[in-house]
Amino acid sequence: MFFDSQFWPFLVAITLLSITPGVDTLLVIRNTSRGGVRDGILTSLAICSGLFVHATVSALGISLILLQSAWAFGVLKLVGAAYLIWLGFNGLMAARRGQGLPVASIEEESRAVPVWRPLREGLLSNVLNPKTVVFYMAFLPQFISPGDPALVKSLWLAGVHFIVANLWQIGVVLMVGSASRWLASPAFSRWLNGVTGGVLIGFGVKLALTRTPG
Repeated sequence: MFFDSQFWPFLVAITLLSITPGVDTLLVIRNTSRGGVRDGILTSLAICSGLFVHATVSALGISLILLQSAWAFGVLKLVGAAYLIWLGFNGLMAARRGQGLPVASIEEESRAVPVWRPLREGLLSNVLNPKTVVFYMAFLPQFISPGDPALVKSLWLAGVHFIVANLWQIGVVLMVGSASRWLASPAFSRWLNGVTGGVLIGFGVKLALTRTPG
């Protein structure tokens, strides 16, 4: 159930999504610039902890749908496929525009901040982001079979996401000086958005064409 044939495509997709510059990366860079390495690492850990909240909400929703009928689960997968394709299309459009992230204005001066502040900022930034729970509802069903325990499988996948995202974000923390210029590069942003957009569209099409057992 954990290391089945669906795990490796999930790992590839979630890795590409984790390294795509976005709100989480910007918050980690900002807090690292503000409070140093400790601040950045705490922010990353808090952001990624929110993934378990979204995974639980998603799993409970998936479980309720599975209790109703396989047909309802199939409808959920089609809605999820459409959402993934839409995300992928937006990524391709962003790649076409070729705009880097606005990280040049990040403050360079570091100052001491209370431990709870980066934890609060990181957790709330993730948990209160409705796009993340919508994404989990759309993304996870592709990797959860009707026979799997939805909650256990969702938390397992969230745990993998937690590790991958933290490795990326803590890596950014440790090289924040050069990373800010790197992430601001239009060429780098275009490449990442293009790759991620193509992967999401591919997964969306695959999800739409997958038959639901039962």
